[in-house]
Amino acid sequence: MTGGIAFSKGHGTQNDFVVLPDPDAALDLTAARVAALCDRRRGLGADGVLRVVRWTELAGEPGVGEPADGVEWFMDYRNADGSLAEMCGNGLRVFARYLHECGWATGGPVGTRNGVLDTAVGPDGVSVGLGTVGVGPASVATSGGARFDGIALDVGNPHLACVTAADPATLDLTRAPSFDPALFPNGVNVEFLTPLDGPADGGRIRMRVHERGVGETRSCGTGTVAAAVAALRHAGHSAGDVQVTVPGGLLRVTVEAGTDERTGPTTLHGPAVLLASGELDRAWWDAPA
Repeated sequence: MTGGIAFSKGHGTQNDFVVLPDPDAALDLTAARVAALCDRRRGLGADGVLRVVRWTELAGEPGVGEPADGVEWFMDYRNADGSLAEMCGNGLRVFARYLHECGWATGGPVGTRNGVLDTAVGPDGVSVGLGTVGVGPASVATSGGARFDGIALDVGNPHLACVTAADPATLDLTRAPSFDPALFPNGVNVEFLTPLDGPADGGRIRMRVHERGVGETRSCGTGTVAAAVAALRHAGHSAGDVQVTVPGGLLRVTVEAGTDERTGPTTLHGPAVLLASGELDRAWWDAPA
């Protein structure tokens, strides 16, 4: 095929993405087109779209600040329903893997709607620094008629992380959990997590997540960080190294000590895989979604 639109498909612990290399911001990436692309029957299927674009070409778009000195690439992330999202931790890891594999960058800083974040690509996976996490008030999520106590966390996007003794595998997340709309006016990602042992250094937890604009996903990078912070705080710790088992695999989160209101720097470690590449048919792209 010639004249089509290049794409790659990748995932981080089965949190999957369509990667669109668009250095000069030439694509008309509408919400309807993103939703069609992410649909698992009429499109390629994905939890979201990662547009690889030069920051200078996207300046002035919603949530995009002026380019930072020395930072060429910007991760323009869209949820599966076409909505813009401030951040995506697993998406950033796949984004960094893509830049590395195509020779455009070998790790280093990337622009996002949550500012400049650092990436490191190694033989065993990709690590990304997700900055500090804001710790908000206690709140409640309701799922399947049950109430779950949680804590509001800001990982560049909003989260409600609920520590529960229930096995997350038993929860019905086919419907979005309900939450306090006054606390989360723009929606929220909700995590349900069970500590498997004391989450100090070497702690382990199990988690499931319902992402706003997507539904339940096999993994969520920022949600994994939120779950690790919630587990640590639940156990009376401000810092630690936490292994997080999600339906799609295993991730590790490093949380450095901070204050009651904000953690120190956090780092997400895990695999990032590119599994396919090709071209989208131009006629399909141009057709009404």
